[in-house]
Amino acid sequence: MFMGEYRHNIDEKGRLIVPAKFRESLGKEFVVTKGIDKCLFVYPLSEWMTIEEKFRQANTTNASARKFARFFFAGACNVEMDKQGRILLPPQLREFANLSKDIVTVGVLNRVEIWDKSTWDGTNTFDDMDEVAEQMAELGIGI
Repeated sequence: MFMGEYRHNIDEKGRLIVPAKFRESLGKEFVVTKGIDKCLFVYPLSEWMTIEEKFRQANTTNASARKFARFFFAGACNVEMDKQGRILLPPQLREFANLSKDIVTVGVLNRVEIWDKSTWDGTNTFDDMDEVAEQMAELGIGI
């Protein structure tokens, strides 16, 4: 399980340090793809295989399923961590998530999310948590 929030920088070559707390769970090779909310999603290979299987079972006559599969899989790429714990983020993924220099990496259960700091700060204000908590309770998720 991934959790926590970490702040790093992308270097001039597009490399990002993977937080030490995430390295073992991600393994040496994993998948990075376009996420929702203009961030990147990072999955260990085992979790990615589970997602692939769910999409294989999806009804391809459903236009939304086809559209989401294109969005999710066309942007995906396998990445490998180097000896310094860095990954090279492809230019098209950096552009999609508007990644500049300052990055926020967060653990979210089965995945890691990579955010541009300004997007993270602007999107995740958490001012509406009472309303969100009520909606989660309606889904059967309470704390």
